[in-house]
Amino acid sequence: MRNLSLQVVPVTEGLQFVAGPDGKRSSTQSNRAIIGAALSRIDPQTVMALNQEPNWRRNYPRYFRALTAAAITDPTQALTIATDGITAAWQQVEWVRDGMAMPLIEAMRHPRPATIFTATLRGRGSDTIAPFTIPYRGQWLHGAALHAQIAHWEGTGIIEPGCAQALREVMEHPEWLDLSDRVLVLLGAGSEAGPLASLARWRANIIAVDVHDPPRWQRIVELVSAGNAKLFVPVSQPVSADAPPEQWLPVAGVDLLTHAPEVAAWLLSFMQPLDIATLAYLDGERHVRVVLAMDVIVATVRAAHPDTTLMTMATPTDVFAVPEATALAAMANAAAARPLGKLPATILRVLSAGRLLQPHIRDLITSTNGKRYGIVDCLFLEQGPNYALAKRIQQWRAIIARASGQRVSINVAPSTMTRSVIKNPALRAGYNGAHLFGVEIFAPETTGALMAALWVHDLRCRNCFADPDVAIDHPLELLCAQANHGGLWRNGFLPRTALPLAALGGFIRPAKS
Repeated sequence: MRNLSLQVVPVTEGLQFVAGPDGKRSSTQSNRAIIGAALSRIDPQTVMALNQEPNWRRNYPRYFRALTAAAITDPTQALTIATDGITAAWQQVEWVRDGMAMPLIEAMRHPRPATIFTATLRGRGSDTIAPFTIPYRGQWLHGAALHAQIAHWEGTGIIEPGCAQALREVMEHPEWLDLSDRVLVLLGAGSEAGPLASLARWRANIIAVDVHDPPRWQRIVELVSAGNAKLFVPVSQPVSADAPPEQWLPVAGVDLLTHAPEVAAWLLSFMQPLDIATLAYLDGERHVRVVLAMDVIVATVRAAHPDTTLMTMATPTDVFAVPEATALAAMANAAAARPLGKLPATILRVLSAGRLLQPHIRDLITSTNGKRYGIVDCLFLEQGPNYALAKRIQQWRAIIARASGQRVSINVAPSTMTRSVIKNPALRAGYNGAHLFGVEIFAPETTGALMAALWVHDLRCRNCFADPDVAIDHPLELLCAQANHGGLWRNGFLPRTALPLAALGGFIRPAKS
């Protein structure tokens, strides 16, 4: 048996950051190492500045912007950055079990046996496939009303044209909504803005993975029971195939951070290709760790079943390369905007010593493919560098997966008034005032329905970027083609320089729900 080079360490079990020279497990240290590795072959000068950065917590956005700028220049560099970044990310974590630390990839080869069992539940609702409808501001939009709303979102710059087209294609193909031929895995099934509610009405076979939290599982059970899907649940004790939920709810759930090897082994027991959505979110540095746990689970399952597909929901509050048309719209909006009535933005900038209402996009970058792109930088300091890194890792995985021939559904979900936002006073106020800048904040149920439809589109379509056989001019276009950014990308002002005014407006005159 090969020596696994185990090291005895007194630390919490599961996926952990590696310890630095001082013995501490620092997310900041790992953040810097991962970004530095991603840029090392492309932009060594920025890596030098990164290593000397005295105020990481405040200045991290410039390094995430540098990652995007370097990737724009040459499509091949985008893949290099993604590959080097993911490799470094895996090297910056390890697996700790029974006080022993080992490399993550080794841990995935040694799951504990008989750890996760399966409970099942069939929906009791009508077997008829529910039509594509969107819950929106107290109404259920479908047919002509939904077409009109999609056109309005597109016309006002809330969603990109590719998003509008994808939603229309779902409306034109109601047969796509019958998901009885698919097995969809939701890692983070209880996600507040996730697609579960819609999938439960479309005859899907759903493998739901989430932590042990009976109220959360009760909500999942209620959604599935009301529909026509079939649910598979990880439980910690054996249960009979026909056991009612009240018997297994107390033992439902598994923690991705402490049982990633077992989750991967359990998914492989289904013996077929899966459509895996990586939806789990945790606060702070745990978000990076849970994203890497999901990443290694997907990689393990796909190694056994190459036809496994990947789905993830990107956030608009990140840094993206956008097409020239989107960038020019942002520039035009900066010149024309009057967010506080007649007072020009230039006067507000002067009065704030340049801190407020900085132009969002100042110039375009020409790629070696001959196309020009702008950079939208929608990072908010309040979300922190760990959130930015977690979402960047998911971007990198999507780029790598598609390049390797995997079908990938990665779509930007709009800013959504979830509990994680509501508990942050600054973000909540900023979201309430976002309408002053032409930005729409969505309700969780609306976001969930839209993202479910886009996932269905990407599973079924034959002439879209989700299909790896379709030519794409630049890997970064995968990330923005079908974006619903709520208007954030086409906004004329760098969002974090408008947030204070939006927050002030949100306190004084919040948007109507």
